[in-house]
Amino acid sequence: MAVGQLHNSSEGPSVSPYSAARRVRFWYAALVVVLAIFFVRLFYLQIIRYDHYKNAALSDQLKQYEIPASRGTILAYDGDHAIPIVLNEKLYTIYADPAYIKDAAKTAGKVADVIGGDRGKYEDLMTVKDSRYQIIGKKISQAQNEKLLKLKLPGIGSQQQDYRTYPQGTLASQVLGFVNDEGKGTYGIEQALNSELKGKPGELKAITDVHGVPLAASAGNVETRAEAGKDLALTIDIAMQKQVETLLQKGVEKTKADSGSAVIMDVNSGAIKAMANYPTYDPSKYSDVDDAALFSNNAAVNPIEVGSIMKPLTTAAALDARVIRPNQTYNDPAKYKVDDFTITNIEEDGPAGVRSIRDILNLSLNTGATWELMQMGGGTINAKARATWYDYMTNRYQFGTETGIEQGFEAPGYVPAPKDNGAGINLTYANTTFGQAMTATPVQMAAAMASIINGGTYYKPHLVDGTVNPQGKVEKTEPQIVRSSVVSQSVTDALIPMMQYTVDHHSFSPGFDQNRYMVGGKTGTAQIAKPGGGYFENDFNGTYLGFVGGQKPQYVIAVFMNKPKNGGYAGTAAAQPVFGDIAHMLINNSRVAAKN
Repeated sequence: MAVGQLHNSSEGPSVSPYSAARRVRFWYAALVVVLAIFFVRLFYLQIIRYDHYKNAALSDQLKQYEIPASRGTILAYDGDHAIPIVLNEKLYTIYADPAYIKDAAKTAGKVADVIGGDRGKYEDLMTVKDSRYQIIGKKISQAQNEKLLKLKLPGIGSQQQDYRTYPQGTLASQVLGFVNDEGKGTYGIEQALNSELKGKPGELKAITDVHGVPLAASAGNVETRAEAGKDLALTIDIAMQKQVETLLQKGVEKTKADSGSAVIMDVNSGAIKAMANYPTYDPSKYSDVDDAALFSNNAAVNPIEVGSIMKPLTTAAALDARVIRPNQTYNDPAKYKVDDFTITNIEEDGPAGVRSIRDILNLSLNTGATWELMQMGGGTINAKARATWYDYMTNRYQFGTETGIEQGFEAPGYVPAPKDNGAGINLTYANTTFGQAMTATPVQMAAAMASIINGGTYYKPHLVDGTVNPQGKVEKTEPQIVRSSVVSQSVTDALIPMMQYTVDHHSFSPGFDQNRYMVGGKTGTAQIAKPGGGYFENDFNGTYLGFVGGQKPQYVIAVFMNKPKNGGYAGTAAAQPVFGDIAHMLINNSRVAAKN
C-alpha cells in the first residue's frame, strides 16, 4: 500500500464531546432531584411533623400529672381567736400504669403485702388494656407509701392528696358538709364555697425512665404550681355551737321529735353564731351514713309551714302600713268565715270580745291575724290586702327566695302569689298570716325577725366572717344590707314590748328577769301538710321565734321541732323549752350584756 493511501480504522466509533456532557448533566440532575426529595422529606418530618413524631416517640415515656392543690382550712371562733375546725391530712393515692407491668400477679402481691386489700382485684386493674392510669388504693399513710415506693415496682406510683380531718369531731357537721372521694365539696360550706376552698391544681409533664418513674431533673419537665385554696373563718362561736347542739339533742330526745333545728343569729349583722341540727353525723365517716337526709342542714334547706311565729311579722306589717295602732283594741268575733271556711282560735282563748294588739300575740289569735290582714284591705280580705301582705312577705321579709347563706342546697321556701286563682285565694292568704299555706326555714325566719326588732334593716344571713391571710389574721367581710326600712323604728319600739309581754305570760322554768334582760318571743304550732293536699289531723310541727338582749335585742333564736310526740301544743310543749334553755345559756354565760 502506497504511503498516504486512505483506509478504515480497526477501533470503534469515537464519542462526541457533546454527548458526554449531556450524560453528566443527566446524572447530576438526577442526583439533585434525589437530594431534593430527601431534603423535603426531612423538612417535612423534622419541621412540619416535629410535634407529632416527638409525641409519638415520647408516648411511652411522657406522662402528665395533676398536682392537687391544698384545700383551704375552715376556722371558727373560740373566744376572740379563730381556730381550725376542718384541717387537711396528707395521705396518698396509689396508682398503676399497666403499660409498664410485666408480671401483674407478682406486682399485685407485693402491693397487697404493703397496703392490704384484694390482690386479685389489683391484678385485674394492672392488666386493663389501653389504660395508663388505674387507681389501686386511696387514703394510704405516708409510712405505707414510703415502704411501697422503696420496692421500685415498675408501673406503680403514688400521688399525695389532702383528706379532711375534724379536730372538733361532729361539731357543726351539717353546716360544714364534707369532701367526697373525688375531692368535691358536698353539702354545707364545702359545697357552697367549693371553688374558693379547692384552689387551683398544678400540672407536671414528666419524662419517665423505663419503669415509669418520673425523672425530676429532666429538662422536658413542665410544671405549673398549684395554688392553695382560701382559708375561711366562720362566724360560728364554738362554745355556743356545742351548747346549742347539746340542748337541741336533749329537746329532741325528750319530746320524741323526728328531728330538730336551732339557729342563733346576731340581730345587727346577720352573722350566724350557732346553727344546729339533730340527729347528726360524723363528717369523717360520711361514707358510713345510710340515710342521706342526715347530711342536710335543715336550718337552711328544709322549709316548713311555720305556724304562729308568723304573727309578730303580720303585726309588724300592719303597724308599718299604718292600718292598726299599737294601743288599739278591736272586737274579735272568735271566728271568721272566709271562702266558706271558718277560721277559729283554740278553745282556751275564750269567746268573742274586745281584744288588744298584744293579745293577738299573747293569746295567739288566728282571728286577730286575719283581722290585721283585713285592715290592709280597708276592712276586708281583697286584692289590696293580698298585694300589701305579699309585698311584706316577699320584698321586705324576703320569703320565697334564697337568703344566699353559704350552704349547699339552700331552699327558698314558698309564698303563694296574690292573684285570684279561683281556688280560695282569700282563705289561703288568711292562713299565711298565722303561718300556714306558706313555708320558710329557720334561717329565713330569724333574718326576718331581726329586721323588725333592729329598726328595720335586713342583713344577709351569713356564716363566713372572712378569709385568713398568710399571717393568720382574719380579714373580715362587712355585713351585707339587703334592705333598709323593712319597718319603721316606731314599729320596732312597739313590737319589742309586745313580745316581752308574751314571754312574761307563758311558763318558762326558770323565768326571765326583764328588768336586767329583754327576752321576747312567740310559739308556733303548725299542722303538717299531706303530700297530696290537705293536712294530717294529728301530726304537728312546733316552732319558736324570739330574741334575747340587754338594752336592746342582741340575738335572735329560731327553733323548729319536727313532729314531736310528747303531747300538748307542739310549739309550747316542744320548741319553747329549747328556746328557753338557749336563752338562759346565753344569759348565764355572760353572752348578753345586762341593762345598765
